[in-house]
Amino acid sequence: MILYSDRDDHYSQRVRIVLAEKDIAAEINEAKPEETPDDILSISPYHKLPILVDRDLAIHDPSVMMEYLDERFPHPPLLPVYPVSRASSRTLMLRIDREWCPLVDTLILAEKPEKKLMKIREELLHEISSIAPTFKENKFFMSDEFTLVDCCFAPILWRLPSIGIKLPLNRHLKPLLDYQNKVFERPGFLDSLSSIERDLKSD
Repeated sequence: MILYSDRDDHYSQRVRIVLAEKDIAAEINEAKPEETPDDILSISPYHKLPILVDRDLAIHDPSVMMEYLDERFPHPPLLPVYPVSRASSRTLMLRIDREWCPLVDTLILAEKPEKKLMKIREELLHEISSIAPTFKENKFFMSDEFTLVDCCFAPILWRLPSIGIKLPLNRHLKPLLDYQNKVFERPGFLDSLSSIERDLKSD
């Protein structure tokens, strides 16, 4: 099994977290898309990383990769057992992908005028801050167990300082900040970080 992983991409880090949490023996080939061989990059119709190759199977969608790994290596499980809970987790991941990731990606590219980027930062901070109270009820993102939802959310939280967002230290956000610290201390999360990503937090 080989994961072709962008060394500073939050979608790639999601998959690396799953590999680390499950202690899966896989070769992780870290590169930028322009450094990746064309025969590998052509697996993706978008010519983007990550790409997971497992024998004759090649997957180019990070969400499909995470669920494939969770099903192929079921321990520890990273999706709930019960259908209703699994559907809830998938809905949360879809929300992250459709609502938050476009904002994060725009801020990472930083190709828009600063005034526009400031508005996007405010929007993303508002969206993330709005879920803070949920962490009073659950240890992790809408669950008492670490799941694939956390694998999607944690790389975004890690990148906030590097895209100009600082979570305020206040009473409202304390549950979220406590969650953030808990996730960032997990061995699986720490093992997932590339050398470039380790430096992002200090930006």
